[in-house]
Amino acid sequence: MKQLILGLLLLTNAYSYAQNVQLHYDQDRECITSTVEMFKPDTYGNTYFFIDMDYNSNGAKGVTLAYWEISRVFKTEKMPFGIHAEFDGGMLRGIDNNNDFVYPINNAWLAGIDYSINAKDYSKGITFKALYKYITGKHNATYQFTTAWYSNFFDKKLTFSGFADFWREDNQYYNGDANTKFVFLSEPQLWYNINETFSLGGEIELTNNFGGVSGFKARPTLGVKWIF
Repeated sequence: MKQLILGLLLLTNAYSYAQNVQLHYDQDRECITSTVEMFKPDTYGNTYFFIDMDYNSNGAKGVTLAYWEISRVFKTEKMPFGIHAEFDGGMLRGIDNNNDFVYPINNAWLAGIDYSINAKDYSKGITFKALYKYITGKHNATYQFTTAWYSNFFDKKLTFSGFADFWREDNQYYNGDANTKFVFLSEPQLWYNINETFSLGGEIELTNNFGGVSGFKARPTLGVKWIF
């Protein structure tokens, strides 16, 4: 899961000029995921990061996934497009044949352009990114397309947000049955905002050829979010 969600979760309204912590229960994998997320705009663009951790998954106990993304968009009022730079990386832990294993998630470096459209009152908006992608030890030159969105309804009581990523990456899966060249990941979220700091809701992780699983997969979660 990401939070994306970029993820990227790009909220440019009063609820989002701060950090938030999310806790999700993944009903498919029967594990807990925590997310720490920050989006902060400034005079020269914005900075975004999130940190995901899974607990008690892949047959192991404790922290079984640690993953983070950090990005910076450089943009002034006179620039029609922003300049995006990003780093992704992490590790995965589990049990295989009674052996505890840890292996890294390939570091990735991304750079490209960013274009955003927002309503005048910032009740909704969408961002598009076209990015060059370098995956350490795998691809020196590939690409990724990303979109992120948010929309508030019913006097900000409901928030629909999320992201979608599509990128080029060669993957060969452990069962030897599938060799794939493209990956898709999306995490639409729906939140009921009890107040300005606490929300209930969740997300659906939609993937294709992602996370060691070939083909399409949908994983719903139930979550809580605290904004501070």
